[in-house]
Order: sequence, then structure tokens, then C-alpha cells
Amino acid sequence: MFTVTKDKALQTTTTGALPRPSWYTENLRGQPLSKGFSQSAYREQHFDCLACHVAAQTKAGIDIFVDGDARLDDDVAGGSWVSYAHERVDGIANPDVSVQPYAAMAGKEPGDFIWEVIEARLTPTVDGPIGKTRLQLDRAWKAVAPFTDKPVKIGSVSAQLLSHMVQNGFYDDRVELMMALSEAFNSEYHALADAGAPIVQIEEPSIHQSSQVEGQEIDPSTYVEAFNIEVAGLREKTEVWCHTCWGSPGAQRMFDAGASYEQALPYLDQLDVDVLTLEGASNNGQDFELYGSMISKDKKIAIGAVSHRTLQIERPEEVAALIRKALEFIEPERLILSSDCGFGRQGGSRAHAFFKMVSLVRGANIVRRELGLDEVYVPAADPQLSMVPIGGE
Repeated sequence: MFTVTKDKALQTTTTGALPRPSWYTENLRGQPLSKGFSQSAYREQHFDCLACHVAAQTKAGIDIFVDGDARLDDDVAGGSWVSYAHERVDGIANPDVSVQPYAAMAGKEPGDFIWEVIEARLTPTVDGPIGKTRLQLDRAWKAVAPFTDKPVKIGSVSAQLLSHMVQNGFYDDRVELMMALSEAFNSEYHALADAGAPIVQIEEPSIHQSSQVEGQEIDPSTYVEAFNIEVAGLREKTEVWCHTCWGSPGAQRMFDAGASYEQALPYLDQLDVDVLTLEGASNNGQDFELYGSMISKDKKIAIGAVSHRTLQIERPEEVAALIRKALEFIEPERLILSSDCGFGRQGGSRAHAFFKMVSLVRGANIVRRELGLDEVYVPAADPQLSMVPIGGE
């Protein structure tokens, strides 16, 4: 159900994760978010972090805010994106030591950065029926919502991805496990929507990445079925987004440069969502024409217009050029501008993330001006607020 983006063109946002401040030293380490909020040190640091994230997005002129995934722990290369979920699901036994690594190790070897990333993750085992979940995403949204009158998007790893990042010690096969997780996660998202969250974003259901690997045990149509179980009924309450990318741990691409969404798009188009987010900056918009022709008109498309993988901050003119390229194939009222993936997976600093957001909005304003659309005020780019006189004295 389009709410936030209804009748609006070229809105800006980011994927979700923002770099964690160095002074944010408290972690949940498996505790419920509500338990963290009951502890003075954690509560103070978490809420101060949210204030910083909101201030940065306000100063950059972003339209749709994120909470920066402030609830996630400071695990190696953003491992908490996954562990936050599996630590809070009945039926998953969380390990104290590493067990057999999961499939992401394939094709990697010691000396590879991704080998070390995956080696550092503690792979849990499903040792019983999947039961109650305690992600408390509704509390995460309620924590950030009072900081701003802008819409805030809350995101989470999908049940399908999580099913591939655990050892299956209970179900007959991984499909059965995936379906059980999908059903369990549905209640989390409904609690989030019922709390008033205007947008719910869920990570991709392994469709486009698995299309790059030979001999997959799960058919793409099964991923579609599982994802649609996970989001069942949500679009009656809120705007539902699905984020996809080619990997993000430590800002690393997990698949070969030039990998295309082409094989996956017919399946991604079947997902019961309002908005699909797809990479665009890291591959210079190579699939923009496919996005425009293969995604149904009842869906909006959020393209990555700045990259999370490079420390080089895009110039607004570069961002504008990429947006113009997208507009050759996607109507402006269907186009949303974002980052390829999150900035908070230990890939860059807070300054890099901030100035990439500023460039994103400044680039969008260039194109908005060309199209006769209202520009968005960017406090960070206001010469009247510069501490250095423009042009000298």
C-alpha cells in the first residue's frame, strides 16, 4: 500500500545501516532490545546514536529516514545483521564457539577478506521447531520515531536468508525450515506495522544471488512463495519494500562484478511488495533498462545512486547523470533514489556516509530542477550556514 511514496517522485533514502559512532560501546549480546532499554548505559548510547543518525539525515536533506540499525551489535563486518535475528528465535541454539561455516565460504580461502569475515561468525544450529520470535522491531521504530516528523523505514534480514545461515539439525530439509521461519517472522512485521511504522523493509529472499550459483537446491519460485508468506497481509497496513544487493559485509561484493539481475527479475516481480530496491551505482546502471521493462508498473523501483563500497564520495553531477540514465527507462513517479546497500557494515566512516547522503540529495535536486519538480532544502549545502565565507572577504 503506497503511503509514504504515493504521488511523489525522486524521493531520497538510504538502505538502512549507518556507521556506528565510536563512542557507542554498549551491545545487546543476545538480550532483548527492551532489556537493553532498561539499562542506563545502553539506553543512553542507543538513543544518542539515534539522535546523531537523525541529525545527519536532516542536515543532508534526506526524504525517508532510517534508524541506522542502531540496535545491532558491533560484530565483525556487520555480522549482527544476521545474528540479531537468529539470537532471538525459539528453536535456534546460539553457539558459544564456531561450528561448520555456511555456504558463503564456497570459493574462498585463507587470506581472503571474506574468509575471515565468515570465519568470525558463529553459525547457530536449529535444534527444535521454530517458535516465537523476539526481534522487537516495533520497539526499534518507537525509539526513533519521536526524533523526527519524517517517515522512518525499519528493515530486517529475511527469513529466507537466515535459513541459509544456520545449521539445520531439526527439519527434514531446508525448504521446510525456510517456510517455518517465514511464518514466524510474519508476526514481527505485523507488530511493527501495527505500531505505526510507515514502511517495512525486508532483505531479499536469496533469489538474485542464488541465480548466480550452479546446482541450487531451492527453486526461485519457492523463495517467492516463502517471502510472500513472510509479508502476508502487510500491504494492507503499511508500505512494504524489498531490498536487494550483491553483498555488503565490510562493503564487499559477494559476487562477480557485472553480475546481472536479469534472471531474477521475473521472480522478484512476483514478490508481494510495493517497492523493490536494486543496485545501480556500483554497476553504473547496467540493468536500468531491465528494471524498467521487467518490473510491473504497480511497483516502484528504488535504485542505488551512490555506492556503499567506495570511499570516494560521488559528486552531485555524477549522481544526477545516473538518475538521468535511470529515467530513460523508469518513470519519475516510480523512481526512488537510495544507496546500493547500507553504509554501516564497517566499510566507511560516518563522514563518508554523511557526504554521500548529501551528494545523493544534491544530485537529485539537479534532476528535480530539470524536471520542474520542487527541490529539497539541504542545510549542509546552504552557503549562508557555511563557517567559511564564500568567495572570500
